[in-house]
Amino acid sequence: MGFLVLEGLRAGYAGGKGDVLADVSLQVARGEVVGLIGPSGSGKSSLLRALVGLLPPRAGRVTLDGRPVDYGSRASLRAARDRFAIVFQQYNLFQNMTALRNVAIAPTLVKKRPAAEVEAEARALLAKVGLAGKVDAYPDELSGGQQQRVAIARALALRPDILLLDEVTSALDPELVTEVLDSIRALQRDGMTMLVVSHEMAFIREVATKVVFMDAGRVVESGPPAQVFDAPRSPRLRDFTARILRH
Repeated sequence: MGFLVLEGLRAGYAGGKGDVLADVSLQVARGEVVGLIGPSGSGKSSLLRALVGLLPPRAGRVTLDGRPVDYGSRASLRAARDRFAIVFQQYNLFQNMTALRNVAIAPTLVKKRPAAEVEAEARALLAKVGLAGKVDAYPDELSGGQQQRVAIARALALRPDILLLDEVTSALDPELVTEVLDSIRALQRDGMTMLVVSHEMAFIREVATKVVFMDAGRVVESGPPAQVFDAPRSPRLRDFTARILRH
């Protein structure tokens, strides 16, 4: 049994035609880094949203650390959200708050943790993502890459068991991508369990312990990076890798 188990997960947007997730089954071990790849609209980002209840599943089962998540129960969903943290493509920082305050506000106000303890941890997290010298900077004083690293530190401040990263480099200029990827590499070395949606295939190959290829809301194939990229079994994945690796 995995740490996170998805069985037959289905989900769709209200008023939409059909499911954006169709019978998704997946197991994630503690400490594993799962890279989610596939064409646009394949369901990768929708899967992350479904896990945190932003896109409530219509059918199927999600089990986290041996306990089923009931997305129809506020208490169960709140308990699950305490164990997930998600970072989106857009940074969504509070523009009137410093980097330090952006990282510290949720643990202080939502988790009701002592302010001094949270501030010390926030400073340590900003240092971890290479921003020790930017604790007093406001978002408009930071580059896009720096803002995204603040967003990652903010997510880590919630002390999640699983970090969900949704195309966190796609809005960045190419020269800023590396600094964000370096922060994710550091988290991988620390053993953080992560689900990573990314179009950076070389990076996914480097950091992922397992790669999951999705298409049309389904898991088409999964396995170690070498197998998925070098010896794909399904025709759809062979076509996808041939196209992306050609460029």
